[in-house]
Amino acid sequence: MRAVACILVLLACAAHANRVKRQDDEQTEEDTIKAICKGKGPGEWFRLNPGPAHCKEVVQCTSAGLQQIRCPQGLVFDLVQQTCDWKAAVPNCDLTERPKLPKPLLVTDEPLCEGDSLACAEGTCIARELFCDGNSDCNDGSDENACDMGSDPNRAPPCDVEKCQLPSCFCSEDGTVIPGNLLPEDVPQMVMLTFNGAINNNNIELFNELFSNERVNPNGCPIKGTFFVSHKYTNYTAVQDFHNRGHEIAVFSITQNDAANFWTNASRTDWSNEMAGQRFIIEKFAAISDESVVGMRTPYLRVGGNNQFFMMFEQKFLYDSTITAPLSDIPIWPYTLLNQMPHACHGNAQKCPTRAFPVWEMVMNELDRREDPSVDDDLPGCAQVDSCSNIRTGEQFYRFLDHNFDRHYLTNRAPLSLNFHSAWLKKEENLDYLLLWIEEIQRAFPDTYFVTMTQVIEWMQNTPSSAETKDFDLWLSKCDEPVGFPCIKPGGNNCALHAEEVQGTFNMQTCQRCPTNFPWLSDPTGEGFL
Repeated sequence: MRAVACILVLLACAAHANRVKRQDDEQTEEDTIKAICKGKGPGEWFRLNPGPAHCKEVVQCTSAGLQQIRCPQGLVFDLVQQTCDWKAAVPNCDLTERPKLPKPLLVTDEPLCEGDSLACAEGTCIARELFCDGNSDCNDGSDENACDMGSDPNRAPPCDVEKCQLPSCFCSEDGTVIPGNLLPEDVPQMVMLTFNGAINNNNIELFNELFSNERVNPNGCPIKGTFFVSHKYTNYTAVQDFHNRGHEIAVFSITQNDAANFWTNASRTDWSNEMAGQRFIIEKFAAISDESVVGMRTPYLRVGGNNQFFMMFEQKFLYDSTITAPLSDIPIWPYTLLNQMPHACHGNAQKCPTRAFPVWEMVMNELDRREDPSVDDDLPGCAQVDSCSNIRTGEQFYRFLDHNFDRHYLTNRAPLSLNFHSAWLKKEENLDYLLLWIEEIQRAFPDTYFVTMTQVIEWMQNTPSSAETKDFDLWLSKCDEPVGFPCIKPGGNNCALHAEEVQGTFNMQTCQRCPTNFPWLSDPTGEGFL
């Protein structure tokens, strides 16, 4: 009995020792995680080990411990942008965490500055309006380091429908409210066909077929599209022709600069050179003198934060169509940026505006790419049709168009934006199925109009009912027969040009006199002066 008792005591002692060891191990692991996570922001991804061999793998701190992800093949993790990217675009594989930027002292127990001034991270006081204006005014640059919608001391106010009134302002709390307090059945369904890039011999015939005068809206006007025109390889004689036929010409930049983060971090001068410069080129060489080039879209849909919209205000652009709204059951109507955006800033490392700007945002509602939304699992949406990579056949494309039309028509009838690069429509049967879909939509839904982005804004500023829209005078002006325009010779001049800033010879077609140089950022006139 004494031996058994001793054995039991020994076992109890061993069990107690094991429990203590396990508790010590758990305590040690918990302490280690606490030490690793100290100073890390919520949701911040970081590396446990530096170097190229570990550049794919990052972790973040959660209530359940460390969560790990690994970038797909060919990609590595950019700590600054907090997203996976191509190896060549990521310069921080040797770091373990995102560099800490000095933050201004915006919230303190006691005021640090007098009047309407705020403190930089190092204690210097500067005027409130200098924070988040795109220029570093603090010695440490901290005035530009806390500029999200929750931190910017000059951020736009929330939507106040009593103060924000059409025609100059429109907002709603979640973005889904119909302008003019109309019922959905009293709203015409507007569809916008938009194209990004150059207009030239590669797509002129496609556009002519798509926008044939045989396809007319319920008011008798031919259907219209919006072209966001870039500079290289554009035929400005064709641009002049499409404008003359009532289509909208907008801006897509001069260079389409593909450098990592260029558009995200571009200065106001960069934005002005690219966008106002391209508008100047379009107006000069496509002979557009009616001040109708008022819209823009950014290459790669990279939003440029407050700098982009400061430039738009200064250069008198009416609207932007770059910001994407995440896929939702009820789409969002276009809105003005005089108030806070009604949705999250969507996309990897996007930099949305935080201040108030008198600019319309023709928001790009993400499209639902599921084949059968009633049974398919949720999938991320896509802002441009050609980025919906699962559309492989014409039949799939047709069903995709039908489903997304229903999402708008059967809910709040927010304008449906179908955004393309023309090369995608030239593949296989895509154009044929788009034309078939347009014809069937026009036959089945006689209150549907294919219009430009400016026409949508005109409708929102006046809100005629669906019945009244047939006689809406601002739209009827697009019914006018195109008037021929003078051209130096049939097809215009074919100008072989060079520019100091870009290599190569560029052929530029225009009905105007050939410039001396290829128009570019520092010389949009092509004559060596602005």
